[in-house]
Amino acid sequence: MSTPAVVSPARRHLYVPLALVVTLIALVGFWPTYFGRFFTGTVNAPLIIHIHAAVFVIWLALFIAQAAFAATGRLALHLRLGPWIMAYGVVLIVVALATTFAIFQTRVAAGNFDEAARRLFAPVRDMLCFTPFLWAGWKYRRKPEIHKRIMLTATTILLIAAVSRMFFLGRPPPLPQFLLVWLAPIYLAMAWDWITQKLVHPVYLIGIGVMVLMRLVLPLRETDAWLNFAHWLAGASA
Repeated sequence: MSTPAVVSPARRHLYVPLALVVTLIALVGFWPTYFGRFFTGTVNAPLIIHIHAAVFVIWLALFIAQAAFAATGRLALHLRLGPWIMAYGVVLIVVALATTFAIFQTRVAAGNFDEAARRLFAPVRDMLCFTPFLWAGWKYRRKPEIHKRIMLTATTILLIAAVSRMFFLGRPPPLPQFLLVWLAPIYLAMAWDWITQKLVHPVYLIGIGVMVLMRLVLPLRETDAWLNFAHWLAGASA
């Protein structure tokens, strides 16, 4: 079994503040619609929403913890927890899709099919993009310089829902502002790589391409093909 490559302490410690930036973006985005109301006891949401929120918060906590373990040299613990965290990533995907379809069914039952079909698109798209990065993170778990960049990119993908709720950016937010905030952790990581190594890592370029595409495909939710799929799903789940 190969051993992880040794990296400098400065490069290892970078991912702790990046993990905190990711968490800050998530908190800011969801504060008005969920976290703020949760802490004041005024949130009114079904149980599945609370489960969904808890699962994602735990993912962020695990992401910070893994970055901290790697930064402080506790690589054995980092590696030992890795399989469990990857398994938890699968749980995250299942919970996200279960929540998505539950909300879809509720909206359809209330007679809001058009809204249900449109709002179904984004979370399904998000999981379809997050899943390959999670798999790649597992595949490259023994190559830390690739693995850590993949996991940062995967977790940044999950921030799209939080940034979509930052109404101070505009409703809808212009694409440049949206991408500036959403991709901030990636931009910071790329800047650090360039300053310290004169490196633009392909993982980040692939991630940026995927995330830009995620925004550009939004008009597909208005197409007949998507609406036909939504009609089929509504009938299958009735």
